[in-house]
Amino acid sequence: QVQLVESGGGLVQAGGSLRLSCAASGRTFSKYAMGWFRQAPGKEREFVAAITRSGGTTYYADSVKGRFTISRDNAKNTVYLQMNSLKPEDTAVYYCAAREGGLTSGTSYPPDFGSWGQGTQVTVSS
Repeated sequence: QVQLVESGGGLVQAGGSLRLSCAASGRTFSKYAMGWFRQAPGKEREFVAAITRSGGTTYYADSVKGRFTISRDNAKNTVYLQMNSLKPEDTAVYYCAAREGGLTSGTSYPPDFGSWGQGTQVTVSS
């Protein structure tokens, strides 16, 4: 399995931006499709975005489409989540996840991903 460490969370005002990073260990990062999920207090973990192994295809939850952008740099073993126009409802712990193999539009559930980071808190104030 790959080890994942998220960073970049924090407190931001509504309308602001943050960029999350997720650094992966090991030399086989390009074998993994990557995803971002989030979990707010009292709610289930939900899909945010995912990206294929090559970075050529991305998928987004409807709630973040047009505001968030997922990208990856396989040379740096890192996946990013650029979050713009943040809303208070985006407040959550954000988790990076890895899935060995392919990705489709239906690959958006936590059990689809086998490795997880520890999470980073994002708080959006109104």
